[in-house]
Amino acid sequence: MRRAVLAGLCGAALAGAVLAPPATALPDGRDHTPGGGLSWRLKDSGTDARFRGLAAVSRDTAWVAGSKGTVLRTADGGRTWRDVSPPGGAALELRDVEAFDGRRAVVLAIGEGEASRVLRTEDGGATWTESFRNTDPRAFYDCVTFFDRRHGLAMSDPVDGRYRILSTADGGRSWKVLPSSGMPAAQEGEAAFAASGQCLVASGPRDVWLATGGAARARILHSADRGRTWTATDAPIPAGDPARGVFGLAFRDRSHGIAVGGDYRADQASPKAAAVTRDGGRTWAPAEHPPPAYRSGVTWFPHSRATALAVGPTGTDVTKDGGRTWRTVDTGSYDTVDCAPDRGCWASGEKGRIARLER
Repeated sequence: MRRAVLAGLCGAALAGAVLAPPATALPDGRDHTPGGGLSWRLKDSGTDARFRGLAAVSRDTAWVAGSKGTVLRTADGGRTWRDVSPPGGAALELRDVEAFDGRRAVVLAIGEGEASRVLRTEDGGATWTESFRNTDPRAFYDCVTFFDRRHGLAMSDPVDGRYRILSTADGGRSWKVLPSSGMPAAQEGEAAFAASGQCLVASGPRDVWLATGGAARARILHSADRGRTWTATDAPIPAGDPARGVFGLAFRDRSHGIAVGGDYRADQASPKAAAVTRDGGRTWAPAEHPPPAYRSGVTWFPHSRATALAVGPTGTDVTKDGGRTWRTVDTGSYDTVDCAPDRGCWASGEKGRIARLER
């Protein structure tokens, strides 16, 4: 949610969140039961920045982006982190990072007007180029995603009653605003949550989904033509309040997806914090046994048709049945989670917390 997120998205409420050490095991995609020797292993980031942007490239390489314009990169599995923050960007609130490899990445800064920007690096963060700066004071960009190394989208909260979509066809070097004629009207008070870099996600060469909240109904919008036309579907996740809605999405293919969210306020219950789709988002069903609290980030475990991880300020949950049932396996605080094709899974969040799933 634009202003709530800009203010830190429940930063005070999360100040007392449990920061558990690496503990309970997580599955590795081969349907092992917990106890198979996997756990979150915290890595020393050397900073207290809050990292809501995360891109897992491999078990060795990952990028994080966060508060105070901070961007870190590791190439050795998290043993060391190089500060590759854009020069002069300390005032930027970075909420999303999309990395193509260890050298090329795009980061999104959020905020009203010119605070919303896109920056790109081709040399591992040694230098950065600003490729987009928002000049419309009504726009507020929340998330960015890529279909491949060239084609990507970024999204803004509604302008003139419709979500605004930004498109690139050259890997983020240049951007253009797409026509809004194919976008359904937004609900009153509706917006996206820049909480985990997962309010806009793509799967395959053309499909993309957008998560919303803050209005009477939480919705998930889908486009099958790279953002030119969209359809909207209600999601069975708590809504009806600026603090409630869908916060994160993950699709393992163009049909099977998971949505997580709830109410980010620590003193409010989120009994229906997850939902699933098997038809590309045309319909969504509530999880039969959802996570016990608000969750902001979610990812499928690589090469698994049924295993996924969800994270939030009160813990990590795992599903082994495609999102129908979830079980809490760790109580550490994380905002976002991402896995690479080689099964390198990472999580990040408040107070400089970064962790890798260890064998």
